[in-house]
This record gives sequence, structure tokens and C-alpha cells, in this order.
Amino acid sequence: MKIENVKKLIDEVAAFTAASEKEIEEFRIRILGSKGELKQLFAQFKDVDPSEKKEYGQVLNELKQAAESRVAELRAKVSSKDQSEGESIDLSRPVNQKKVGSRHPINIIRNRIIEIFHKIGYEVSEGPEVEDDWHNFTALNFPPEHPARDMQDTFFIERDPDMALRTHTSSVQVRMMESQTPPIRTISPGRVYRNEAISARAHCFFHQVEGLYIDKDVSFADLRQTLMYFAQTMFGEDTEIRLRPSYFPFTEPSAEMDVSCTICKGDGCNVCKYTGYLEIMGCGMVDPNVLENCGIDSKVYSGFAFGMGVERIAQLIYNVNDLRLYSENDINFLEQFRSSI
Repeated sequence: MKIENVKKLIDEVAAFTAASEKEIEEFRIRILGSKGELKQLFAQFKDVDPSEKKEYGQVLNELKQAAESRVAELRAKVSSKDQSEGESIDLSRPVNQKKVGSRHPINIIRNRIIEIFHKIGYEVSEGPEVEDDWHNFTALNFPPEHPARDMQDTFFIERDPDMALRTHTSSVQVRMMESQTPPIRTISPGRVYRNEAISARAHCFFHQVEGLYIDKDVSFADLRQTLMYFAQTMFGEDTEIRLRPSYFPFTEPSAEMDVSCTICKGDGCNVCKYTGYLEIMGCGMVDPNVLENCGIDSKVYSGFAFGMGVERIAQLIYNVNDLRLYSENDINFLEQFRSSI
């Protein structure tokens, strides 16, 4: 074979195009395969005139390099085109399993509570977690040295004894009453702190949602109807409630609210201690002294307040009996709530 013919083959390789992997592979076999044209040309090398062997060998190497380079170039183009157009999918490749995140159970329940009260006109209010004595205690009918202050073990700020980590989100309600003119209809979700030993049933921090409604002619019947609506929306239409007399410094009269057991549906079980009911919150009519402390005329306005622990509601919904699980960031625990998003 003449050198000119080899050079012509090099030009043919440079001009070759292909639209599929199959065409490229057929071209590679024809030129570079074990029975391809390049193999045959090398086989004829022994018959080349000695004076032309050097040039002939260089041209053959040039042909080999040109063919290998062209094959690689065309494969890259076809592969890029298939990926961009989604035409080539390797069904044998392992699946890229991207894990979907999950919301924290406390946030799920908190958002559900907010949504329930939002539907009946309650706005969300927030306040500082480090609070002064007035908003956390005094304005709420906890005068200095009052024994009711012992109901809550408080984290005080060492450099300023007048400041403490709030023990309830009632402090936010005080700020709302001070800054707004009735009617006031608000809920205050947030984290609160109490100096308690950490166990399955208690923690040094937890989450509350407290509600407040101030207007003219607000009655205890309004409070009961609001709480009935909440309980049946949260736990189901068959849920029943009961209100037991209790004591809180900032409400009078005061009550503890129970709901029919979510496990036994009121029949009695070991969870509800065979009473058929579970306690979920405290509530009552806002004490006139609290209204006056916040600059609201108690002879014109009245109102009610309630407060619930989010962990307590989550316990009833999800049957989680250890409060520590909510703050330990155990992935195996948190992943159980992925379907609740």
C-alpha cells in the first residue's frame, strides 16, 4: 500500500461523524479492530521498501493516533448529548437514594396548634426568652415573696437577679396587653425553662402554647367552647373534655382541662390510670388585677387565658413517653415523623 493511500485514510478518519454509540463502535472495529485496516497495514509493513519504512511507520502511527482520538471525541459528544436530552439511561446503575428530611415532632404539633387557633382569629405573638421580673411574675399577680412563686423553680441571671429565663409564655401575653387595646386574641408559642431534674417525665426546658382573649363580655362559657373546639379539632370529633377547679395566680376562677383518653377513648386504661381522661392544660378567666396591671380597665373588659405543653400534646398524639427523646437528636427517632410533613 502506498503512503498516499494511508494519508487518504487519515483524512477519512478526521472527516468521520456518527450519531450513535453503535456507529462509533462499528467505525472503531473497522479501523482499529483485530482484523481492521490498521492491523492489515502493519502486516504489510514488512513488504515496504527499506527506504520508505521510516516515513511509512510514522504515517501508520499517525493513523492509529488519529483513529483513537476521533473515537474518543465522538463518544464524548454522543454521551453528552444523551445526558442532556435524557435519551440514555443506564438502568443497571445503583439508585441514588436521596433521603427526605423530616420535621421535628414538636414543630409538627406546634404548627398544628397554631393552625387550629388561626382559623378562629388568633394571631401569633412572641417575646424574649430572657425576661424581667415584672413580665414574668409581678404583672401576673405574683407579688414579691408571694408563695405562688415557689410553684416554679426559676433560672435567674446571676449578674442581674431581676432577670430570669422565662418560666412560661404568659410573659408574652403581658406584653401584648401592655401594647394593644382590646379586643386582643392571641396565642404565644415558645420555649420556657424551669429548674427541674431531667427525667423521662420532666426536663429543664420545654415548649408551651398559651392563649389569651380579652374583650367586652367574655365569659367562662366562651372559654369552654373555645377549648372544646380545640380538643375536637386536634384529637377527633368524638373527644370530650372536662374542667376541674384549680388555682393559678393570674386567673380566677381557674381550671385544669382534661380530654378523654386518646388510647382507650374514655373507657379507662393504664395510660389514663383508668379515669378515662388525660390532663392537657390549665385555663381560667384573667384575674382583674392582671388586667389593671397591664393598663386595661377590668370594669369594662374581661377575658380568658389558657396554656398547654406542646410535649404533652405530642405525647398523646405519638405515644412518646420519654421527654428526653425530643432533644437528643436521635436520627432513628426523628425519622419516624417523616410521613407527618
